[in-house]
Amino acid sequence: MLDYDKEADAYDVTRGGEPRAAAAADAVLRLVPADAGRLLDLACGTGIVTRRLAAARPATRVTGADLTYGMARMAAARLPGAVLLADGRRLPFPDSTFDAVTTVWLLHLLDEPEDVRAAVAECARVLRPGGVYVTTVDKAAAHDVGSDIDAVLAPRPRRPARDAAPLVETYAAAHRLCPAGQARFPGHGQGRSPRRTTADLRRGWFTVLPPGDPVTERFVARIQALPDQDRPRADPEFTLRAFRKPTAG
Repeated sequence: MLDYDKEADAYDVTRGGEPRAAAAADAVLRLVPADAGRLLDLACGTGIVTRRLAAARPATRVTGADLTYGMARMAAARLPGAVLLADGRRLPFPDSTFDAVTTVWLLHLLDEPEDVRAAVAECARVLRPGGVYVTTVDKAAAHDVGSDIDAVLAPRPRRPARDAAPLVETYAAAHRLCPAGQARFPGHGQGRSPRRTTADLRRGWFTVLPPGDPVTERFVARIQALPDQDRPRADPEFTLRAFRKPTAG
């Protein structure tokens, strides 16, 4: 996993910047009720999406929370007084605090199924009755756009997707969260090029193989043989799922 404290300063520019943030925020807002009074953006990262949520809904009190200091520091500069450090598995809020909770690009980062279950449970706990939880699902699958790079990487060993939509639905249902819609948005600027894929493979991305493993290097050799080494392939398209907390019963 990335060291997000070290990556914070360069994170936005390497992840599609403002165009991707705008697309993500617009999609989230399609699923958040217009009358939401309080919104928690958990794992807010640098706050590049959180700031847009707040700007689009001036009547909504938006709070950002992140586990890493480097990310939270940048988010706090974008939303002064509205960002705190917090572990999504143990949120420092009372029950039924928020009308909406969002986790954009969080669940896939958690190492164990227990961590994903705990994060979803906490999001459900801090939601008010009638509130909506919005989260990305199937992030790794979104990057498989049918390119020549994907064809090379297809047989690689990989870990199970912690944010697979059926799993997230199951965890949500365990806390009485009911499906309430979905949306999709493009990951502007995140299409893979062969050269960047080579660098990422050697960092241990896309696979459970450690950097330097001979099998990794065989994948690298095949990626390096592809044409147009610096041309990004198609951007991914990410999926959001929304779940509503019952109002009574």
